[in-house]
Amino acid sequence: MFDLVRDDLALVEDELARRSDTAFPAVSEIAAYLLGGGGKRLRPALLLLSANYAGRKDRSAIRLAAVVELLHSATLIHDDVIDSAGTRRGRPSANARWGNHRSVLTGDWLYMQSFQMALEERNFHILDILIDLTQKMVEGELIQLEKIGRIDVTEEDALRLATYKTACLFSGCARLGAVLGRLEDEEEQALAEYGRNAGLAFQLVDDLLDFTASAQQLGKPVLSDLKEGKVTLPLIYAMENGHREARELVARVLAEKEFDSVRPETIVSLVHDSGALDRARCLAQEYARRAKACLNGHRDSEYAQALATLPDFILEREN
Repeated sequence: MFDLVRDDLALVEDELARRSDTAFPAVSEIAAYLLGGGGKRLRPALLLLSANYAGRKDRSAIRLAAVVELLHSATLIHDDVIDSAGTRRGRPSANARWGNHRSVLTGDWLYMQSFQMALEERNFHILDILIDLTQKMVEGELIQLEKIGRIDVTEEDALRLATYKTACLFSGCARLGAVLGRLEDEEEQALAEYGRNAGLAFQLVDDLLDFTASAQQLGKPVLSDLKEGKVTLPLIYAMENGHREARELVARVLAEKEFDSVRPETIVSLVHDSGALDRARCLAQEYARRAKACLNGHRDSEYAQALATLPDFILEREN
């Protein structure tokens, strides 16, 4: 799947390195560290696959693929500052190495650099998409802050948060590919919806991995979300399923903001036993199915086949 855009992704890496190298020295060090952190580059790959699916393969696709990776990196660095996270992808987070002030300013620089690059396209529709998804990601952070430490988070809350924090960027990546290929509005919307559903599946798998993967696979401690006060969908389902003990233990961790009187293994075991993981996995599979359905079989090409395979890759990932 990614083999189809491997050469283009290498060009995206070159573009990212060039942009970070020319940054203000205080910024370039952190930017290079972030961009060299071993991310999957899933969002740039999605944009490139979508652009090729729409019939566009040129420098604009490379540039916008770099733009979405810069935006993603900016959100990660700000997330880590807000969460006081100590690790990211198995390494010390930027805020752990350089402190909050430099990290926040670097995140701001990444946002501005991404929009400066997007301006080179001289296309207001592209800017509209990027501004809309960036605003939604920030709104997602604000929604999450409202819910931190609260046990009354609902399934609707969790899916709204997943839409704003994760799925909006996936949707934007696919939609930007359609815009570059100058697809009709209906096909542009279909690709945007494809990305949204793929993004929701991605976030649900992310939530599942917190209960099924090792710290080495995650690149951060297991159940770090709960320790940070975030109640994700598997926990919501476990508590809905009548597990009073699960609710009491989750409430205790939220109050202590640490695994002091409750062990992470105890929470993981309760969630497994409740059937919550199967329920969340079924929902992720449903979003993957909806993503594939958005392609409508309109374009019988290797890029259409790759987009149809991407949701399965998302469901099967282990980190």
